[in-house]
Amino acid sequence: MVRGWHGWFGTFNGVVLITMVVLPLAALAVWLLARRRRAAGSTSAWRTSLADVGIVYGTVPWVWMIMLPGDQAGVVSGRVTVVPLRDLLTIVSDGGPVTATFQVIGNLLVFAALGFFAPLRFPALASVPRILALAAGCSVLVETAQYVLRLDRVSSVDDVLLNAAGAGLAALASRRWWRATPDTSTDRRPQPASAAGR
Repeated sequence: MVRGWHGWFGTFNGVVLITMVVLPLAALAVWLLARRRRAAGSTSAWRTSLADVGIVYGTVPWVWMIMLPGDQAGVVSGRVTVVPLRDLLTIVSDGGPVTATFQVIGNLLVFAALGFFAPLRFPALASVPRILALAAGCSVLVETAQYVLRLDRVSSVDDVLLNAAGAGLAALASRRWWRATPDTSTDRRPQPASAAGR
């Protein structure tokens, strides 16, 4: 049972429950944004609004969870692992394949929403290499913050690789919708026929 502010905001279970509770609000935000953009003349109001909310709703909870402090936060110094696959092998050997599977899936999902929706929202990002670079950059920022804030977490290159890979796979999943480039303008209004013909 989740109790108190720490239970809701400082534990994995609390963050998951908050994410589920906020889902109707996210759907409402999509509807309100789409309505406003349609009134402003946008031709892709629903798509753009869904992408905006999807990026935030699908990314913030994961980043929140990986930024939760460990038991020795502020006491132990930050730890860094820069050798690729070392952490994964350690997890498999110490925790077994089930733990490793959950760890890998969790890391793949951190920036998956960003990878899926960003190319739909921003045409300049409609490229798998660009999404990989964006997700890797965001992951490096998160890992650096974990180290600097001494959150009792390991800042690992494996996390960066998995986070970027998850975003890349998600981008591939949304690739067939990239062709219909969204109208990113929220204030574009249709021109009168006389003005358009000038």
